[in-house]
Order: sequence, then structure tokens, then C-alpha cells
Amino acid sequence: MIDQPHGGYLDRRSPRGRVMLVAVTLGSGVAILDGSVVNVALRAIGEDLQASLPQLQWVIGGYLLSLASLVLVAGALGDRIGRRRVYLVGMAWFLVASGLCALAQDPGQLIAARLVQGVGAALLTPGALALIQASYAPGDRAPAIGTWAGVSGIAAAIGPLLGGAIVDTTSWRWIFAINVPLCLVVIALTLWSAPESRDTETTGRFDLAGSALIVVTLGASTWALTTAADAQTWAVVLAWVVAGVAAVAFVAWSRRAAYPLVPLHLFGSRVFSAANAMTLLVYGALGVVMLFVVIQLQVTSGWSATASGLAGLPVTIALLLLSTRAAALADRIGPRVPMTLGPIVCGLGTVLMVGIGRGTGWVGVLPGMVIFSLGLALLVSPLTAAVLAAVADRYAGLASGINNAVARTGSLLAVAALPAVVGLSGDDYADPVAFTDGYRAAMLICTALLVAGGVISWFGLGRGRVSADSR
Repeated sequence: MIDQPHGGYLDRRSPRGRVMLVAVTLGSGVAILDGSVVNVALRAIGEDLQASLPQLQWVIGGYLLSLASLVLVAGALGDRIGRRRVYLVGMAWFLVASGLCALAQDPGQLIAARLVQGVGAALLTPGALALIQASYAPGDRAPAIGTWAGVSGIAAAIGPLLGGAIVDTTSWRWIFAINVPLCLVVIALTLWSAPESRDTETTGRFDLAGSALIVVTLGASTWALTTAADAQTWAVVLAWVVAGVAAVAFVAWSRRAAYPLVPLHLFGSRVFSAANAMTLLVYGALGVVMLFVVIQLQVTSGWSATASGLAGLPVTIALLLLSTRAAALADRIGPRVPMTLGPIVCGLGTVLMVGIGRGTGWVGVLPGMVIFSLGLALLVSPLTAAVLAAVADRYAGLASGINNAVARTGSLLAVAALPAVVGLSGDDYADPVAFTDGYRAAMLICTALLVAGGVISWFGLGRGRVSADSR
């Protein structure tokens, strides 16, 4: 029997409440971990499987593509047929796909397995936040979200450290195989603790057309960005045309559909729109920074995989110590200040890391990484809380799905586009001179994206607390 001391809500301090929070944060952490743990292993994967830079981009991009394309669908499915049910299916799917990644024998097999793995991540990711929003009493949600955001951020940050240790001591295959026992633990805890919830007001048919148009838009644009340097011009142009037509068709369909996958009226909230615009830019920069720094440290500075992963430890510490406090601050004064200062502080840290190169030691890395970490801790949990608070509770799963889709899309497009933009291709990831030139240009571009995200937050978010009535 589920504890329901707050008029039907689960008490965050009860045994089941605590276990459910562990289940959803650990499950999300596993999925997010695989979004970052691969970064530090890319060089080892490339050497072992004889992969080119575009193929390595797809090892990352394939996962993000599935996640970004389907996370909206998963959020809507959870609202419709049960958030707990979809979360559990996602964990089981992720478990199987992780095993397939560990067994891959060539780049094509690994890319295919990562695409499958991203589907599982899409199913479980929005379900975690939606379960928090639907299961806990209103007063428990902000601290619970702060805990979730902190653990999720830690998972993203600890990924390079864990990946480095695995690569240096065993094989890159274990970065995927380790997910199997973790997923089993999450499934067991969720079955025991989490109550089922759904949107009882949902009616009508599921929006299959809208779902398909999102997949086509992101798939075509990602392919165009990743293969722009190698594919024939007509093929790239055609891919962009397909992506553009699909995007316009999605908006048009969402306006006229009786039950659209993305109700466009949600974007009538100024806070919701601004928060997602900021998310697109900031998470795009974040994806590139965490990828390029670990490769630069290995390829140019001569660090081991473990040491380059350890460079991200300040992010882990900052998110662990400050995420809940940042959530409480945003709940008290509103999200505008932390969501403005956070990206700008991150940008300052990124500038300080531009100089990483041959012979760089810890003194050349830590100041920039510490400042970057403080900015990240300041913005992550207020962003999540603002997105969920800006819509009615019945849209919790959908709002979480939209924001997750925007975050993954930002990372997906940035990782796909920036290597070509800064002149990297082929096996440049193994060439210290070529990669350093591209690294420095990419970090400056990321700085601009981060500052732009802060500016959007300042002008787009109102003063005070956020509510579903924010405009």
C-alpha cells in the first residue's frame, strides 16, 4: 500500500517516498550517464573499431537522436497510459540495448545499438520527473526536483570519470555492460515504491502524425549536419528541405489537430517559452564542452582517460552540494536571476578553458572547470522547476518531455554541427595540431551560446515565483 499522508500524495520523507526518489533519480542518472560516459571512451572506441570522426559523432548523435525524437512521444504516452508503466518499459528497453552496445563488433553495429538505446532513454527520462510532479505533495516537489537535478547532473559529470577509469583498466565495452545490473535495481525499486499516475482528462487518439514529423525533422537535420563535409551537395540540400518541410508541417498539424502531441498553447507561457529557448542554447554548449575538453586533454595534453575524466569532478561536487540550494533559492526569489547568472558564469569558465593545449596541467584546467561547474549548479534545478511550474499539473509529463527534447536537440545539433564548423573531419580527433585549432574555436562558440542563454533568461523570465499562469 502506498503512503498517502497528503490527501493522496506520497510523502517524500516516508520509506516509500524515499525509495521512489532513489528509483527515479538512479534511473534517470543511468540514462544521462550514457550521454556523457561515452565521450571519454571515444578515442578507444575509434581505435578498436576503426571508426572515422563522422562515425564517432553518430555514436553520440544516434543516442541523442532517438532520445530527442521520441522523448515527447514518451511523455505523452506516460500521461495517457501510465507514467510508472512507461518508466518501467523504458528501463527494461535500456537494459537490453546496453547489452547490445557492449557486444558491438563494428561502428555500424554500435551506432545501431545506440539508436535502440536512445529509445529506452526516451521512454524513461520524462517519466522520472512526471512521477515526482504527480506523486509528491506540492511542498515536496521543489526539494525532490532539486535532488533529482543534482543526481542527474552528477551522473552527467561523473560519466567521463567513470568512463576513463573503465577504459584505462578494462575495456570500453564495460561502460555499457555496467548498465545491466543498475537497470535491474531500478526496476525492482520502482515496482515496490512508485504509485501509478496518468492524465485522466486525456481523450482522443494518439498523435502519430505529429510524432512521425518530429522524428523526420530531427533525423534529416542531424544527417545533414553530420555528413555535410563528405556527402554530395544535392543530398545535403535535400535533407535540409525534408527537415524544413517536416518542421513546418509539424507546426501546421499541431495547430489544427484535435489532440496534438505538443499543444502549442503551452508556449503561450512566456516563462515556458523562454526556459526552453535558454535550454536549447545552454545544453547545446554543454554537450560540446564536455565532449571537446576530454578529447583535448587526451589527444593534445597527453592525459590518460581516467585523468581527463577526473577533470570533470568539480561539476560533480558543485551539483551535489548546490543543486538543492539553487532550487530553494529559485523557489524563493524566482528563476530569473539564477537562470541568467548561471549560463554567464558557465561562459566565463569556458573562456578560461580555451587555452588548454600541449603540456597543460591541473592548474590550467581547474579554475575554468570550477567556475563552469558553479554556473551549471546555479541553473540546472531552477530550470527544471520553472518548466514544470509554468504549466498545469496535468501536463507534467508533456512539459518534462518537451524540455528534455529541447535539451537533447541542443546537444544533438551542436555535436553534429560544430566539428564541421570548426574544420574537423576524418581522423582529426587523433591529431593534436588539427584538433587544438578546432577545440579553441568550438569553445569560443560555446561561450557565445551560453551568454545568449543568460540574456534570454533575463528578458524572458518575470520576477518572482513561476506559476502555470505565467505569461
